[in-house]
Parts: sequence; structure tokens; C-alpha cells
Amino acid sequence: MDQLKQLIREVPDFPKPGINFYDITTLLKHPEGLRQTVDALASEFEGMKVDTVIGIEARGFIFAPALAYHLGAGFVPVRKPKKLPAECASISYELEYGQDTLEIHRDAVG
Repeated sequence: MDQLKQLIREVPDFPKPGINFYDITTLLKHPEGLRQTVDALASEFEGMKVDTVIGIEARGFIFAPALAYHLGAGFVPVRKPKKLPAECASISYELEYGQDTLEIHRDAVG
């Protein structure tokens, strides 16, 4: 796992002073690192029946579909407000630098 962490670029003071941003594009461009990341995520669910993997915008859109494919499961996106066309459920939450809201289609799971 430490080897994978070394592939992630840390950007201090982004997007605001005092915040450290972890840029995964440096991991994603590394084929073996990407494969190991998805394999490590999938190993957490070994022996379990997974029907759906939910990916939260935006980094979740990168790893969740690959994980869903690996597990033979479906993928459901959770998006920022007004990005999904059907009826949605929403939740707001606090960030280090503000507040945000996420939405999911009401008929996406269950």
C-alpha cells in the first residue's frame, strides 16, 4: 500500500491555504498502480455478494466502475446537484472549506 501512496501527488494549499489535495492523476497514469489499486479495493469484498457499487463524484467515477466490473456488480453514480435527470434524494455535508450537496436517483438502488 505504501508503494501506491508514493504514486499520489500531494499538493499543499490547494484549493485553499491549509488544505492538502491528493492528486490521483499520477496514480491513474501508472498502469500497474491502477491495477493494484482496483485489485486492493476488490480484495476488501472477497467472498461477499456485491450487487451495486456506488461512486461519488468525481473520484468515485474513476474507481467505482472498475471495481463494479471486477466484482460483477452494477455501478450507480452519486452526483452534485442538478446533474441527474430523474427524481433524486439529496444530502448536504460539511467540507474543510465549505458545504456541498450530493444526489442519487431515488430508483438507483433497492
